[in-house]
Amino acid sequence: MLLTLAISALSCAPAFAGFPEKPIEIVVGYSAGGGTDVMARTVAQYLEKELGEGASVIVKNMPGAGGLIGFTEVAKAAPDGYTLGTFNLPAAFALTKDRPAGYGVDSFTYLANFVDDPNTVVVSASSEFESLEELMAAAKENAGAVTFGLASLGGNDHFAANMLADAAQAEFTLVPFKGAALARTALLGGHVAAGTMALSQTTSFKDDIRVLAVLSDKRSAFRPDVPTAKELGFDVEMSSLRGIVAPAGMDAEITGKLRDALNAVNSNPDFQKAMADQGNPMAFVAGDAFADLARKQDGVAQAIWDKNPWK
Repeated sequence: MLLTLAISALSCAPAFAGFPEKPIEIVVGYSAGGGTDVMARTVAQYLEKELGEGASVIVKNMPGAGGLIGFTEVAKAAPDGYTLGTFNLPAAFALTKDRPAGYGVDSFTYLANFVDDPNTVVVSASSEFESLEELMAAAKENAGAVTFGLASLGGNDHFAANMLADAAQAEFTLVPFKGAALARTALLGGHVAAGTMALSQTTSFKDDIRVLAVLSDKRSAFRPDVPTAKELGFDVEMSSLRGIVAPAGMDAEITGKLRDALNAVNSNPDFQKAMADQGNPMAFVAGDAFADLARKQDGVAQAIWDKNPWK
């Protein structure tokens, strides 16, 4: 009788008691070497340590369709804790507005967001515009006369430009490029009058790019000399958020273990230093707060799509 009870107890033991029992994959929907990939590899390194001896966390790059392939791979994976993925906001949900997508806001378990890289408003160092007020006044006075460079349509740059135009009751001529590097080159070459890009994309060009404002609720420690748009009377916030998610429906205990481990990663001073050295503005948000943030970003993407569809 005791033996039967013991066997029964063992058979009811949760399968996740020894989690992880095999390697965990972090799917990155972009090529190796980019900002999201670098973040994923840094998180993976420290996550292994926090999960304990024998844990293995590997990064799997699945680039294509602006990240859609990677996001879909995670959404459709088994919710067993062994497939995680990087998650970029608002890009992940912008992709669901202009094309069929195999996921939505409820397709994920939101574990932790690590990076909040605010958009900036920029001009070249030789530009006639010395302040955001001057730039916005010109765009308001002569509708469409100010050309505004973007990394692409349907992402944080595009959304930032739309929100700025609405806040100032102005009109830009938007000029999208295939990536931030090309947009920055066009700005420096005088092919566009102004633009917007993430703060981290400006830090190596301080002598060439004049940052007029940061689209955040507070000034950045990376550029404390630059005012926020809010300080200057334009109530606009937009950024590139980068975090870690899992498929929806994951067991609560596995979810809790992963969130606790990622929280410990974030608290590690060595991790914080590594992220700072990479130029990553940190803004840790986990669990329900991260899910709420995702829903808000989905709403922003939907509102802009409804008003100004980009395809």
